[in-house]
Amino acid sequence: METYNSKVDQIPGAPPILKGLDSKTFVQKPFPSSVSPKPIPNKFCMPEIPKYNGTTDPNEHVTSYMCAIKGNDLEDDEIEYVLLKEFGETLSKGAMIWYHNLPPISIDSFGMPADSFIKAHAGAIKVETRKSDLSKVKRMDNEMLKEFVSRF
Repeated sequence: METYNSKVDQIPGAPPILKGLDSKTFVQKPFPSSVSPKPIPNKFCMPEIPKYNGTTDPNEHVTSYMCAIKGNDLEDDEIEYVLLKEFGETLSKGAMIWYHNLPPISIDSFGMPADSFIKAHAGAIKVETRKSDLSKVKRMDNEMLKEFVSRF
């Protein structure tokens, strides 16, 4: 392929060859094979949990994922392997890109990506409204009561 590209580059007026994605990055895993030497057990069935897309609370997603995996009748030593290997399948959109961009062989337990995931998506965590915040909401001069109530 490099020989072909170099010949095309020599043609006067030819547009430059666009560099494609490195296919090796798609097969790299963020965890070393020594961390999860066992295959996913045949009895494992991926639970139905909504894919995380970056718009909901990441704490809830991690908790739902962990509960679903632990409720799958796995042996204690199999749970960590499955948590590591299947987490990427529960992500979509920007969260999937975040997971894909984890450095190869950078994770040695599920706690590491879970913590990093929650920190990376902290902006989606809903903040509880406090009573003191409610007292600061004031009706504007030209605002109708109906509009104020809906905003309140």
